[in-house]
Amino acid sequence: MLRTMLSCLAATLLSASAWAQGSGSPTLDAIRARGSVACGVSGTNPGFAFANSRGEMQGSEADFCRAVAAAALGDARKVRFVTLTSTNRFTALQSGEIDLLVRTATWSLGRETSLGLLFAGITFYDGTAFMVHSSSGVRSAKELDGATICIMPGTTTELAVADYFRRTGMHLTSVLIDNVNELRAAFRNGRCDSYSTDASALASFRYGEGAAADKYTLLPEVISKEPLGPLVRKGDDKWFDIVRWTHFAMLAAEEMELTSATVENALGSTNPDVRRLLGVDGDLGKSMGLDNRWAFDVIRQVGNYAEVWDRTITPLGVPRGANQLWTQGGLQYAPPIR
Repeated sequence: MLRTMLSCLAATLLSASAWAQGSGSPTLDAIRARGSVACGVSGTNPGFAFANSRGEMQGSEADFCRAVAAAALGDARKVRFVTLTSTNRFTALQSGEIDLLVRTATWSLGRETSLGLLFAGITFYDGTAFMVHSSSGVRSAKELDGATICIMPGTTTELAVADYFRRTGMHLTSVLIDNVNELRAAFRNGRCDSYSTDASALASFRYGEGAAADKYTLLPEVISKEPLGPLVRKGDDKWFDIVRWTHFAMLAAEEMELTSATVENALGSTNPDVRRLLGVDGDLGKSMGLDNRWAFDVIRQVGNYAEVWDRTITPLGVPRGANQLWTQGGLQYAPPIR
């Protein structure tokens, strides 16, 4: 009997020891075992996630993947990008093919309650808009009565456009094509009078047209709220925390005027908020199963929110608008990191 009790006690202590050595996050433990973060992106949107001539994934969403890798592994280069379509993006995360989805996905009640996934924040405030051929002379969405609109099926755009035409009493003919390259080709070739998706994605498309960009006009109306953000699977709270607070750390760094170029010197700051953010004081990193310098690694290797915006989104001609910090009249706001 005593031998049995001692064996059970030993097994319990061994199990507790093994648990203590883990991060508390099955996702993070799997990432550390393989040595990289599997991050789902589009791969087709300049400014967000698009492979350059060297095959390197560039853009704000790609950089957010890198920021999470810097937080989780201490190295922003340890990312494996998985290109996904609008159709397979959610199933890839549900099945465990990827650890994180950062692919222009709109946060909505239906998605969060029916997919088994959680949005970890809003990294980009956006909205549905329309693009037309400049030669059409159309200058307002109110002139689109009877128009054919190219739309990706199964997206929030499809519902937003249908609702807008219903509200305004206009007639809509949707052309639904479940391949972004074919969809854009249909618009270029005149099969559709207009192309509708998130305003940022339209700006990205236009930018990618190079010398032909002037052939297309982005109409001024934004007809819906499209808060975009990263997703994780439900049930792994620690991983959710890491992804959410990576975004907040980048916002806090901008607010504190910490950049990739200055953060090294800031380690000697006497500002208590800066010291906590950079892991000089406190154990905030350990509370998430990370090194206390997790945010320092994010800022030094990837940059703050403004740095990422300026190198990826500004070239598209998209103003920050609602994506300004709250101190500048925008909606981006980081809770206290303490």
